[in-house]
Amino acid sequence: MNAIVSAPPARRTPRRAPVLLMSLLVALVVSVALSLVLGSNNLGLGTAVRVLLHDEGSEAATIVRDLRLPRTTLGVLVGLALGAAGVLMQGHTRNPLADPGLLGINAGAALAVALAAQLFGIGDPRGQVVFGFAGALIATAAVFAIGSTGRQLNAVPMALAGAAVMALLSTFTSLVVLSDNPTLDVYRRWVVGSVSGRDASISATVLPFVVAGLVLAMINTRALNAVSLGEDTARGLGQSVAVSRLVGLTAVTLLAGAATAAAGPITALGLIVPHVVRAVTGPDHRWLVPCSALAGAVLLLLADVVGRLVAGPAEIPAGITLAVLGGGAFVVIARRTRMAKL
Repeated sequence: MNAIVSAPPARRTPRRAPVLLMSLLVALVVSVALSLVLGSNNLGLGTAVRVLLHDEGSEAATIVRDLRLPRTTLGVLVGLALGAAGVLMQGHTRNPLADPGLLGINAGAALAVALAAQLFGIGDPRGQVVFGFAGALIATAAVFAIGSTGRQLNAVPMALAGAAVMALLSTFTSLVVLSDNPTLDVYRRWVVGSVSGRDASISATVLPFVVAGLVLAMINTRALNAVSLGEDTARGLGQSVAVSRLVGLTAVTLLAGAATAAAGPITALGLIVPHVVRAVTGPDHRWLVPCSALAGAVLLLLADVVGRLVAGPAEIPAGITLAVLGGGAFVVIARRTRMAKL
């Protein structure tokens, strides 16, 4: 009897969900290939594969190995992280407009990057990752401390605490960057959100946090399915709502904190992708989380490629391209289709 009570009710998975997962895997491979060959200096796919397998010391090898491969790798990691984090945030807060920034992650990372530039003169991406991730963790810990009621992690107090901490930290960030022109120059390059100009060490730094966050996210899917039926129902099924919410929000912190520290705030991805994927997979988080992660990686890589092609050598950062394209697409989806309920 206990085994029956403790198991969350099975959700009927639409047949489209496995098809979408396989399609997204193929799309990710195609997006990686496009990211390696397209840019201000277009290369053939055969050339890109050849220089990846054999270090020729040629101009093509320098472009692919030193510039595009680290950029593509980081794009995949950031896209996976933000796609999965968006699903968890919307699921645990029951707020269709929630994104990872609601925990103060973006604001905490931004303030830390600004302070690192002003106090220590740190403006390179490697130093920004360390300070940005530390700022994201501290801000999230403050939101947890303020928003928790007793031993419970309730969605509404957490959202209110996140909004308050975000507003406070954003004010401090404005004071820091507006009082010092060199700091403002560093901050404005980081805040647009971009995967360019990062070497392989950045991906190596954030990889453990992204992997740990994705593992926690997948572990959290069954509990999140139960919580989505209502907290009372979840408790009746033997789920600890506080524990499941703590695991989920910890995963969000690891994923979004690492992604924001490495690439800057890319806010549109975590908001848009879960809605699009949910319309195909339905509300089952066992499919929704991995599909959203893959869709996030595909969308970020394509946005980065488009930014390279439309502006020539200058390039448009992926965060701006994604905000323009993704925002327009989200408006169309919201007007023409009925969004799946959380």
